[in-house]
Amino acid sequence: MNDVVIQLDDLSKTYRTGIRRKKVEALSGLSFTVNKGEIFGFLGPNGAGKTTTIRIMMGLISAGGGEAHIFGHKIPNRAARQRLGFLPEAPYFYEYLTVRELLDLTGRLFGMTAKDRADRSKQLIERVGLGDAANKQLRGYSKGMLQRAGIAQALVNDPELVVLDEPMSGLDPIGRKEVRDIIYSVRDAGNTVFFSSHILADVEMIADRIAILVDGKLRSIGTLNELVRETVVRTDVALQIPHSANQDLVDALSASAAGARRRGSELLLNLPPDAEIDEFLVRAREAGTKVISIIPHQETLEDVFIRGAQRSERVKPVKTPVRDELGEEE
Repeated sequence: MNDVVIQLDDLSKTYRTGIRRKKVEALSGLSFTVNKGEIFGFLGPNGAGKTTTIRIMMGLISAGGGEAHIFGHKIPNRAARQRLGFLPEAPYFYEYLTVRELLDLTGRLFGMTAKDRADRSKQLIERVGLGDAANKQLRGYSKGMLQRAGIAQALVNDPELVVLDEPMSGLDPIGRKEVRDIIYSVRDAGNTVFFSSHILADVEMIADRIAILVDGKLRSIGTLNELVRETVVRTDVALQIPHSANQDLVDALSASAAGARRRGSELLLNLPPDAEIDEFLVRAREAGTKVISIIPHQETLEDVFIRGAQRSERVKPVKTPVRDELGEEE
């Protein structure tokens, strides 16, 4: 139990929306744990309930049912907050502050001494790549720069748990790599990172475990190897078609493919997982084609994500309110 940093037990949350006060179930029976030293990726389509879950964990809104515990404390809890850092989605900061002043303010809220605030701010400003803009007001920052400043403020108190809601939002590939490196460094120090993201490649690259939320319900959870099937889901075959070939040959070769397209003298085919590859290649060679490449593809996290999202019964995604933008809480 001491290794469990986050524990969610049967969380539920319902809102009433619109003029008719229609009920919207944002979360239903959500339960899972996050262990010390993990990088935990939290996935789901828009309206799945990710931000609602995070806001309950942070004590910003109350759950309709169930409980959330962080470091063994039932949320909301001040002692738990002292040990974590948080970056919300689309954060807002006082635009007249510089990033140095923002970090100093955050450090004051955590009760840090003036020297510790100054030392930590200097270190973090360089760490997130804002050294050249340290004395520039935040109103002059781009979206990506504001995101970097937000990550820095989430790390001011050297937290044991870092919760990041869409931390790669607005960042270019170099910025995303830098954020991944920061997340690795937090984990390597023995601490825990919980983050949501729409960028599946980043989640696939760095998460130790992954949870997929759909319609407020936990669809899948586990390591990447546990979630992704090891079987081949398709095979890409590239053939060189002889100049004398007619359309009938192309149609015959494409008949068993899930997808096909011409590219000059090449025919590119996507064969389904149940295709008899050896038999197909024999027919292709007998027809006078030359096999250029054969590339089998195993399932990816994107495949798992899309498969889970397609089973969604909800027609319209719902944007989660901070308090009651959608209506009255249940």
